[in-house]
Amino acid sequence: MTAMTEFTSEQKRRRLIILAVVVAAYVLSFFQRFAPAGIAQDLAAAFQTSAASLGVLAATYFYVYTIMQVPTGILVDTLGPRRILFLGGIVAGGGSLLFGMAESLDGALVGRTLIGLGVSVTFIAMLKLIAVWFEEHRFATVVGVSMLIGNLGSVLAGAPLSALAQATGWRGVFVGVGVVSLALGILAWILVRDRPPTQSGAVLPAPTFDRTVILTGLLRVIKNRATWPTVFVNCGLSGSFFAFGGLWATPFLIQGMGMSRATATAHLSLYFAGFAVGCLLVGMLSDRLRRRKPVIIVSSHIYGVIWLVWLSGVALPLVATYTLFGLMGLMTASFTLSWACAKEVNPPALSGMSTSVTNMGGFLMGALLQPAVGWILDQRWAGTLAGGVRIYAPEDYRWGLLLVACAAWGGAVAAWKVKETHCRNIWNELDKETA
Repeated sequence: MTAMTEFTSEQKRRRLIILAVVVAAYVLSFFQRFAPAGIAQDLAAAFQTSAASLGVLAATYFYVYTIMQVPTGILVDTLGPRRILFLGGIVAGGGSLLFGMAESLDGALVGRTLIGLGVSVTFIAMLKLIAVWFEEHRFATVVGVSMLIGNLGSVLAGAPLSALAQATGWRGVFVGVGVVSLALGILAWILVRDRPPTQSGAVLPAPTFDRTVILTGLLRVIKNRATWPTVFVNCGLSGSFFAFGGLWATPFLIQGMGMSRATATAHLSLYFAGFAVGCLLVGMLSDRLRRRKPVIIVSSHIYGVIWLVWLSGVALPLVATYTLFGLMGLMTASFTLSWACAKEVNPPALSGMSTSVTNMGGFLMGALLQPAVGWILDQRWAGTLAGGVRIYAPEDYRWGLLLVACAAWGGAVAAWKVKETHCRNIWNELDKETA
């Protein structure tokens, strides 16, 4: 929690401006994360790729994002969010331009890698800014509101992106997004401030980069046994969400359930919209109840049960599939509480590191699951092609998505081990327990 107990009206105005800039960047981050799902068929046709290669193309974002989580946590705790948001916007913008103009799979992979590298700093920087500029008891709520807005990017990556790609081509979309990303990086440099000024008006200097202190802090987070249940919750719930919503949902609905492309991407957008609303409701509910663990347990188990429905292969009317996709989004949002839990069982000064270590689990799982599902599909492929795109049977998808369902249930089981914090930092109490 910030050392300040109250914020002046000027500080409250400044923090809204800062939040607006970082949330706008977060919108683009979400769009880039889930865009391959909305145009999966276009990418497969453009690069004549197998399911496994398509999975690698989509997962490249997650590989880089995973690797960057701990370094990003260190950077926001030392160099500050402002500098890394600026650099991230420039790198992501360049990557998006390259991805949109790529003529080969290799070029697209490089572009996708740069996109992942650039946007990997956005979320942790946003959490750090919220932790510093807002009261601690509002942390989960502000994060929820920010994610609700940020998730507009994922909603746009569904039906709107698919429709725009069919009308004007997917390449132009990514070129335009690249330009916007560059502009937001510049705005971050101009408008974002790492921390509020003191009562005298002076801005505290950024912490110095002390490798020993950094490694000690990181080891403290890693050695804290209360950190790891939050990591596994994030790993299972967000990892399955990223793998499914980030790539395989649309192909599954089209080829595995016989839906049209428009209907499938409408399901995807509803999934993301449900997640966006869930991020807000879950954070508000948790803050109001002053409880984290029960909310995560109930939501994660409902999410796991829905996965059993998809694996059963039972035929459902559209109203049921739409409802289940919206409910999946709502329930998936419970993993967002893992960041609050991680922050609240570690020292406040290590909030960047603790949330980044937790966040790393979900992106690592997403990076592993996307190509793994594709590999299973390729192993079962019967050789059918349509317009240069491989066609897989419904049972092929069920076998592939079994991996995703197992990850989801793994997160649900881990929820039982999460330390209840009652929405306050308890690291001192944990230290006394283990002393």
